[in-house]
Amino acid sequence: MGQLRAGIIPVTPFQQNCAVLFDEETKEGVVVDPGGDVEVILQTLTENGLTIKEIWLTHGHLDHAGGAMELKEALKVDIIGPHEDDKQLLANIERQSEQFGLPGAMKNCTPDRYLKEGEKVTFGDHEFEVLHCPGHAPGHVVFYNRAAKFAHVGDVLFNGSIGRTDLPGGDHDTLINSIKEKLLPLGDDIGFICGHGPGSRIGDERRNNPFLV
Repeated sequence: MGQLRAGIIPVTPFQQNCAVLFDEETKEGVVVDPGGDVEVILQTLTENGLTIKEIWLTHGHLDHAGGAMELKEALKVDIIGPHEDDKQLLANIERQSEQFGLPGAMKNCTPDRYLKEGEKVTFGDHEFEVLHCPGHAPGHVVFYNRAAKFAHVGDVLFNGSIGRTDLPGGDHDTLINSIKEKLLPLGDDIGFICGHGPGSRIGDERRNNPFLV
């Protein structure tokens, strides 16, 4: 097996980071948070010769899960995650999409399997621990690869910021607790990618993020 690699495909008017995690050698991997623009995602996978084993979701907001069912249909793979506390959000994607002026662009999502704290998900030799990190969304999960010192933190933590808590199911105190109790203890040298914008390192955020002071 080769090294773990991560690629970003910005999708939807929300400029959400759809991530592709893959093995450099085998070209097998997973798509994380396909929020939409599924034809762009498929084209990118084809151009890079990648074989996708599963679709992983960090949480149920439309910009992260809105394209999941369409991508599942195209790739014939399972949707894994998030935690079942986001079931309601996933069932309301189409209604949310209309409210944002994007009717018909996104589909309600029914995962093949929900995830719980402490579970592990894998592709090839690459193993990720599942951390349940509510606050931005009730069922938000983070995927942490201990061997690679790498995490996909979705919309929990950003470079210089944190996830919004003004959306349905959001709670500021819960989010801060998730960051301080689940993410910061992973260690300062852990690099992460997130749902929007550039990634960072846990240590940089612990020291410099104004929301964590």
